[in-house]
Amino acid sequence: MYTESLVKFGKVRSEIRDLFEYGMKRKAEIGAENVFDFSIGNPSVPAPDCVNDAIKELVDDFDAVALHGYTSAQGDANVRETVANYINDKFNAGISADNIYMTCGAAASLSIVMNAVLQAGDECIVIKPYFPEYGVFLERTGAKLVEVDPEEKTFQIDIEKMSSAINEKTKMVVINSPNNPSGVVYKKDNVLAFCKLLKEKEEEYGHPIFLVSDEPYRALVYDDIELPYLINHYDNTFVCYSYSKALSLPGERIGYVVVSPKIANYEDAYAAVCGSGRALGYVCAPAMWQRVIAKCIDKTSDVSIYKKNRDLFYNSLTEMGYECVYPDGAFYLFVKAMEDDSRAFAEKAKKHELLVVPADSFGAPGYVRVSYCVNTEQIERALPAFKALAEEYK
Repeated sequence: MYTESLVKFGKVRSEIRDLFEYGMKRKAEIGAENVFDFSIGNPSVPAPDCVNDAIKELVDDFDAVALHGYTSAQGDANVRETVANYINDKFNAGISADNIYMTCGAAASLSIVMNAVLQAGDECIVIKPYFPEYGVFLERTGAKLVEVDPEEKTFQIDIEKMSSAINEKTKMVVINSPNNPSGVVYKKDNVLAFCKLLKEKEEEYGHPIFLVSDEPYRALVYDDIELPYLINHYDNTFVCYSYSKALSLPGERIGYVVVSPKIANYEDAYAAVCGSGRALGYVCAPAMWQRVIAKCIDKTSDVSIYKKNRDLFYNSLTEMGYECVYPDGAFYLFVKAMEDDSRAFAEKAKKHELLVVPADSFGAPGYVRVSYCVNTEQIERALPAFKALAEEYK
């Protein structure tokens, strides 16, 4: 009677959301201070002052009907121009307002691009570990999700394995750096080698292979690492961005798609993005929030707090004997479970009131994701519980 795949998605929540809901119930039972919830990537750092200032200015000075009325389907022209100018100032990307499509966050951006490009029979490659909702986003396209392992120790892109995975059916590759869930940032030489490979494969198979750069964590890099802006290095690129992490606005759902001006058949590519947004109902992203981000275009939240949390957590857990992937960015610590079954490990962690996400759904069984976008005090109070958990395995 109903679409079977969507009934399944509705009945079976993501492990992240399921654990988050468990945490909410547990906090009500024993007190929030007694539950160490590291389940969800919900920024704990407040939005910068410019956000509230912008809201007040808009409410006080902007015509109320216009403020809350429709913008153009692809977004307000002035906002798109502001976004394009900022990207050009930072990355010299050579784009204009007509390369931008404003969206309801990164999820909408990814869904729009996947539905604009992919069709039944196509293949979309993702690099492990990866955000599990990618599979949900492309479900309606009929395309196949293909997982590729990263380099074993560094979690960088494995160029040889990627080369083996790409074939005549490959139409899209999605990369996410800084990465959720590992926190790994792909190094510049690794990314450039990857772009070179894609160009070679395009020539080999005689059709475009579209690169989607999923970038909600771009502003959250803590070490001296350059993140190449991929439009400058690979023509057939879409960039999907969200202000959820950089400005601590996850609940406001505001972001954008950039369509490279050098993409194959640019006019059709941008039209497909607009058409996909229309077909999915993702037209006219929240009007007030478009204007808020335009006023805060060069600001971020105080991400130094996440760096402090990263250093405290990584150093403390590795001293206890945990094996952790070193995170240069985002706000996740990827921890190897102390037994083969990461779900069993996460269940044992619950006995210590530690909520960590098994990484099986991220394509990385044997690991758990620990989200450190929390108050530093929570990490400090949780360390004895992590130590007690580790001692159970000694």
